Amino acid sequence: MGSAPYYYTPSLGAAIIFVLLFAATTALHMYQMCKTKTWFLLAFCCGGIFEAAGYITRAKSATESGIPRYEIGPFVAQNMLLLVAPALFAASIYMELGRISAAVGGDAFLLVRRQRLTGTFVAGDVIAFLSQFGGSGLMAASNLSVRNIGRIIATVGLFVQICFFSCFIVAGLLFHHRLRKTPTPRLLDQQLPYQRHMYVIYGTSVLIFARSIVRVIEFIQGLDGYIATHQLFIFIFDAVPMFVVMFILNWIHPSEIKSLINGGKMAKWVRLVDRPIALAAEHY
Repeated sequence: MGSAPYYYTPSLGAAIIFVLLFAATTALHMYQMCKTKTWFLLAFCCGGIFEAAGYITRAKSATESGIPRYEIGPFVAQNMLLLVAPALFAASIYMELGRISAAVGGDAFLLVRRQRLTGTFVAGDVIAFLSQFGGSGLMAASNLSVRNIGRIIATVGLFVQICFFSCFIVAGLLFHHRLRKTPTPRLLDQQLPYQRHMYVIYGTSVLIFARSIVRVIEFIQGLDGYIATHQLFIFIFDAVPMFVVMFILNWIHPSEIKSLINGGKMAKWVRLVDRPIALAAEHY
């Protein structure tokens, strides 16, 4: 049993493993983004940096296992970084749906106008990000009442994220259903690989959604609740699904959709493929 503020002994080995995993997938994402000029993934790459940095600070805490009380700095850093990183992933995932619509000419099938789609969901994501960031900072306070206020603020931020993700998934499903029922002229004329990117959006959204549900339960239970005092939960329900999110988008990279709109290079894992002709007239 560890001492406050963790209430367990942080695992150095697990932290190092996830530092290496997140560093590797983030480095690949940055390479893919820069080579293909898929700049809307900048927030996604920042999320990967947050994840790697979060587990670096957990590793720092793990080296203090013999100290009577862990240093508060690394604890605060890992708590804030790991809590808010998925909000950065979400921002890029929201943007991808608008670009899929532009690529297939399916704006009429969107629940919200494409010009407002990204702004609407990203605005909600910013609110969630700021709430979680601010709340996690207050949770490190020495005053118990301030820590509880921080926990409540962070929980509200997670609820905002869950609500917007729920609406986003519904919007995506409705768009996909309408598009399959009534294919656009562009889909009838050309074989556009949009469906696998829609499935990527569903899969990554569900992983972030499920992770956020677990974090909400954790904060509702309290700072000394079962989830918060057992580190297995942060690895199984946070580290693993967030790494899977990043890995999936390494594998099926959104630059393929960007290239349908603007032409240029797209990433096929570590390989770059040229698509010289833009298939969509409207650019971002």
